[in-house]
Amino acid sequence: MFEEEIRSAVVTGPTGALGHALVEVLARAGIRVLAAVHPGSPRNARLFASPLVQQVPCELSDLLELSARIGAPVDAFFHLAWLGTQQRENRMDMYLQNTNVRYALDAVHAAGELGAKVFVGAGSQAEYGRVDGVLRPELPAWPENGYGMAKLCAGQMTRALCRQLGIRHIWPRVVSVYGPSDGSQTLVSTVMTCLMAGKSPRLTPGSQLWDYLYAGDAARAFLAMARRGRDGALYVVASGHSRPLRDFMQEIQQVVNPSVPLGIGALPYLAGQVMHLEADVSSLVRDTGWQPEVRFTEGIRMTWNEMCAASSGGAIVRNYRTISSTVTWQAAFPFAGSFTAPFFCQQHLRVVA
Repeated sequence: MFEEEIRSAVVTGPTGALGHALVEVLARAGIRVLAAVHPGSPRNARLFASPLVQQVPCELSDLLELSARIGAPVDAFFHLAWLGTQQRENRMDMYLQNTNVRYALDAVHAAGELGAKVFVGAGSQAEYGRVDGVLRPELPAWPENGYGMAKLCAGQMTRALCRQLGIRHIWPRVVSVYGPSDGSQTLVSTVMTCLMAGKSPRLTPGSQLWDYLYAGDAARAFLAMARRGRDGALYVVASGHSRPLRDFMQEIQQVVNPSVPLGIGALPYLAGQVMHLEADVSSLVRDTGWQPEVRFTEGIRMTWNEMCAASSGGAIVRNYRTISSTVTWQAAFPFAGSFTAPFFCQQHLRVVA
């Protein structure tokens, strides 16, 4: 099996769930990481701390200057950054999404100037559109929103540009990743936050089939693809095991706060709701040898501990109990105490007392 030697790598978008995990996976593998960060972002302080990790301030609009700022060659370039992922309405902002395609091409040019041997992008299941069957690399793509269209275009264009520049190109289509440093607006984060606050999250019936992959497992997949993925290959990145969405929500409930009921069925499905996320990861496994390792419940426990530690000044939470609207935490040093529940849910809607 072919394997690329990777001793140094650039990561754009290093502060999201996947990027955060990828920086850690790379550093733990002994790889020097150049993390292209948004200047002044408070999330930069949460990057994995290691002598192998160096932050390089660089806006997406400045990617063509990244080579000069780094000043040394790298082996791999992981482009995860994407504008407008925090607001749902941005998915149909065609001008914004078109800008993301241009930035992806800028990333390829930066990779070429840095002498990178492999470029790994970050595609999405949104490229397929709504599918009632299994997501496979060869499945025709018919995206229904600007975000999916731009991801599809970025994958195709960066592949062509990498071919021109002699860079091996890998395009993973990520299905649904969760984990520490996830966005506060995601379903997993919102449900956890509300349960921690003793609030019942209002949910749809949750009968849609879903596939969740822990961010650490996804990061290992990205490294495996960089090392052993086929040039020009498209891979679906998922756990490969789908279940009704409500099953996942019930597991979160059991980990975070079993005493608070879930509001399953309190909300109708959205118009155009994706009802089937099921993935075939056999080509990824065959080509790279990667396998998911973290069970959903275990991943939720690690994500929950990180959320609690961030709120308590760095403590790792061992257990908790809910008294009225106050959540009392028994935490490891250096924090132990209590604080009111609304602290956790102040930025979230669709919660009921």
